[in-house]
Amino acid sequence: MKFYEIRDPIFGFITINEWERDIINHRIFQRLRRIKQLAWTDMVYPGATHTRFEHSLGVMKIATDMFNCIANKGKSYLQNELKFTEEGIRRDLILVRLASLLHDVGHPPFSHAGEGLMSINPESGKSYKHEDYTEAIIRYKMKDVIDDHPLNENYRITADEVADFLAGKSGVRRSILWRGLVTGQMDADRADYLLRDSHHIGVQYGRYDLKRLLVTLTVTSDENEGPVLAIEEGGWHAAEGLILARYMMFTQVYFQHTRRAYDHHVAAVMKQLLEEFQTCEHKGKFPPPTSAENIDNYLEWDDWRVLGLIRAGYGGEDGRILRERKHHRFVYQTSEVPDVNELNQLERVCEKLGTLVSFIDSAEKSWYKFDKEDVYIYLDDHEKRKKPKTVLLSSLSSVVRGLNAVKQQRVYVPWERKKEAEEILEGER
Repeated sequence: MKFYEIRDPIFGFITINEWERDIINHRIFQRLRRIKQLAWTDMVYPGATHTRFEHSLGVMKIATDMFNCIANKGKSYLQNELKFTEEGIRRDLILVRLASLLHDVGHPPFSHAGEGLMSINPESGKSYKHEDYTEAIIRYKMKDVIDDHPLNENYRITADEVADFLAGKSGVRRSILWRGLVTGQMDADRADYLLRDSHHIGVQYGRYDLKRLLVTLTVTSDENEGPVLAIEEGGWHAAEGLILARYMMFTQVYFQHTRRAYDHHVAAVMKQLLEEFQTCEHKGKFPPPTSAENIDNYLEWDDWRVLGLIRAGYGGEDGRILRERKHHRFVYQTSEVPDVNELNQLERVCEKLGTLVSFIDSAEKSWYKFDKEDVYIYLDDHEKRKKPKTVLLSSLSSVVRGLNAVKQQRVYVPWERKKEAEEILEGER
């Protein structure tokens, strides 16, 4: 089997094999070159022009490193407790690499900014998410480079198996364990995007000690004797650093007020474009991920198409705003965790402004969220200390314990009426 190297700004080189190279060269994966990781964030941070393409490569790299650390350190546990064989572990690594490589192929144009335009799932009554499109794309469109690939002869990994793995539909114990590397509290996805976004934006907020996390990552059993990924006690400050990095990136970058204004405008533009140019019956929405035909329609949309239509004069008033860079401005905001008095004041502000209010943005509705979270910490010498094998990080870290979910809200008005709004609100802040 041949191997190739891709130069990466974060990791230096990422090694891939022939099979992965064919997947990367597939038209569906190449579409990720045309979807920016952070939508219109480059209007605030000019360096934020990186794409889902390079992020996906980075996630595969970190997921592989995590897997190898666990497989080497936890070999006895995997084989004796979980009855994994060496051959099975080698196959699992391939599955994890393919799943992590493909985990984002279902993103709409401008990543999360387009997620509010997805159709309603009749079973749940809620909108589909990009993960649902990822699952469908792999099932409907990637069998040619997964099921039928010559290098898959000995492994018999199917596109359906990769899709089930990402969707959490596999009830196999080993899949539940390894899935935490791709989607979990300490997954490779956030491990990559924090470092990558920080690098391209030019900030330090998202940096943390990845090397320490890797050497202290382990597998053990939780209070229900089920296998879980955990960080050894000596690495809990590194885990703490990752959570703090997410908090800082959310408050300083992902929920930055101008960036969120552009999310609002580009979502409005895409809604109008989908009403004008959608070729199926689902006007104003992306078609549901329920058929190969709908997936073909969905894949026609990427950043380039949207930008071309905006440049040609489409997109209505919000299209004009994007072309002229006269986004709506915020004139009032609460604290990160507002109390009842602040929420009451927010209502008074909106009443005073009346029809001047263009939209109210909430951190809780942001696609990038910072919610309170925890990770498992494996305690050294727990038997001698007469303590459980694992505890939650928040029981050790007063910093993590003190973090609260961000619930900040902001009130926006049109660019040309900001001064008028500020005069009305004189004395409210």
